[in-house]
Amino acid sequence: MVLLKPEPWLSRRAVLLAAGGLLAGCSQRSEVGEVRLRLATGPAGAVYRRIGGSLAEHISEQVPGATVSTVPSGASTDNIRMLRAGEVHLGLTSLDALITSDGSAPEGLSAICRLYDSHLHLVVMAGSAIDAFGDLKGKRVSLGARDSGTEFTSLRVLELGLLDADGRYLSQAASAAALRAGEIDAMFSLTGVPTPAITDLAQRHLIRLIPLEEQADGLFIAFPGPYTPAMIPATAYSGVPATRTVAVPNVLLARSDLPDDLVYAVTDTIFTHTGTIASAWHDETGAEAVPEAVPEAWHINVRTGISTASIPLHPGAAAWFRDRKH
Repeated sequence: MVLLKPEPWLSRRAVLLAAGGLLAGCSQRSEVGEVRLRLATGPAGAVYRRIGGSLAEHISEQVPGATVSTVPSGASTDNIRMLRAGEVHLGLTSLDALITSDGSAPEGLSAICRLYDSHLHLVVMAGSAIDAFGDLKGKRVSLGARDSGTEFTSLRVLELGLLDADGRYLSQAASAAALRAGEIDAMFSLTGVPTPAITDLAQRHLIRLIPLEEQADGLFIAFPGPYTPAMIPATAYSGVPATRTVAVPNVLLARSDLPDDLVYAVTDTIFTHTGTIASAWHDETGAEAVPEAVPEAWHINVRTGISTASIPLHPGAAAWFRDRKH
């Protein structure tokens, strides 16, 4: 059953005509009426907010008749909720928060593509007495915003380690501010590398990343599929050496009832305009639009884009990947 309202968000006829015009090679926007889509992103200071904004801009520019607006959110699990409720059409999520206990995707959702991998950061100030994961016991630790991928994964890590911490639920920007002010002792952040909130903190203050090598192995064994041992490179943050951790893929989701031609056009935009998606987006939350690079978008490529684990591709996205093979 289609839950999305046909107006003002979506006119199926307009979508099909608009996307069809693009696939036929039109270079101008088709005069078919406005197609309004909503893309769920993430909280302030998060890569989801940045890459989601860039995707929305470029889809609006490249898909005839389409206008994509972004919807700030708590991130992964909040985005899944909004998609299932019909509040948005597209959304970003980490793969581990998406896969259900039996390995399937939530009903009514499918993947457009895999975008980039997030790395789990455990950040402390340089002078902290916390030197290892076990030192978090009883400490004030931000577990990320409610309904975020950071919350989902950090809680899994703590549960696997049988570790009790004084959990706080703060966005990435709020976590970094609280850590700097001494209001918390550590912060988790599941995000792309580098991530704006931690980059800004490292540029102003000395910080450390706590290794999560054992926790990565534990997640890999306990939950086969979405987790991979990884390294945050020494080039990521000022003065911070390379640190072992765990990586989780991020995917762009769509409601399964979106028209195939529209999703085909969106998929085509993502993979044929990667360079411009990575070059800049405009944060229009303030008085002026400020261009900012989106380095995570450079990880978008056709070879890994199709790798969405047990989450099925939307038929429109699957058709685009099939066409690329011919």
